[in-house]
Amino acid sequence: MKRVLSGIQPSGSLHIGNYFGMMSRMIKYQDENDLFSCIVNYHALTTINDPDLLRNNTINATLDFFALGLDPEKSTFWIQGDVPIVTEFTWIISNITNVGMIERSTSYKDKISKGVMPNMGLFNYPILMASDILCFGSDIVPVGKDQKQHLEIARDIAIKFNNTYGDILVIPQEDIDKNTQLVPGIDGQKMSKSYDNIIPIFGDEKFIKKQIMSIVTDSTPVDQPKDLNSPLYKLFTLFLTEKEKKVLENKFLSPGLQYGKVKQDFFDVVMEYFRPFRDKRAYLSNNMDYVLDHLNNGSEKATLVADQIIGKVRSATGLKYFNK
Repeated sequence: MKRVLSGIQPSGSLHIGNYFGMMSRMIKYQDENDLFSCIVNYHALTTINDPDLLRNNTINATLDFFALGLDPEKSTFWIQGDVPIVTEFTWIISNITNVGMIERSTSYKDKISKGVMPNMGLFNYPILMASDILCFGSDIVPVGKDQKQHLEIARDIAIKFNNTYGDILVIPQEDIDKNTQLVPGIDGQKMSKSYDNIIPIFGDEKFIKKQIMSIVTDSTPVDQPKDLNSPLYKLFTLFLTEKEKKVLENKFLSPGLQYGKVKQDFFDVVMEYFRPFRDKRAYLSNNMDYVLDHLNNGSEKATLVADQIIGKVRSATGLKYFNK
């Protein structure tokens, strides 16, 4: 059974880009693989300086994961900061990582261009992500297209480490869903909290409707065919069967389609799709002992795995200086 690992930053409300880009696949993985999943709160420090916000976001992300179907009894689920071995691992692999490779990180450049304040945490983000992957012996890493380069960096680091110290680290393989690798936001860019263009899964229905009704559309007249590359069309099709997609396509290509009506229909579909998950989340929020118990169990399981790998790494690098 292959080990699959992925995580998500606790940077606010989970949105449909998170769900279709990563979470839905992870939930499927837990039935067929050894799924390792974590809330990466160390990564969140690159953009969050408010301790209360980070705490709340971490708990909310956990509730979101459990509500959306991740089963802590079928998988290993933990908070990144509860297994601090990854920070030691990050330092070790930093010493075999080429600076130029990190400087070429397109994700770092993109965030800076969007106005995110540069810092060393943001710059070293790919190395910490590599540590998350390699420290737990991950075979497969589900990633979006925008994270593909970071996975390649993790692979390069693992290969360099093994060439230097011996065959210790697993070389991870990527898993990119070709159909949902990039989910557009309401403005047409990649859906991201950083861009303030998300459609949340949980929370206030009025806000969700406001976001959906704000999806950018063109000024094509009502009596003309509409663009199938529009964010509205791409988002709507995520929720449809192949037969339903064909029906929507025909509507877009036929005269008479009104964007406002399509947006209302899309809102109804979104709310109906996620209603069972929203109900479960409300239940979990009133049963926090259950949630915290499973977080503790998950961190213990993850630590056992990381301990084995870091032990080999310490010996191979000479950090373990005395063998009993």
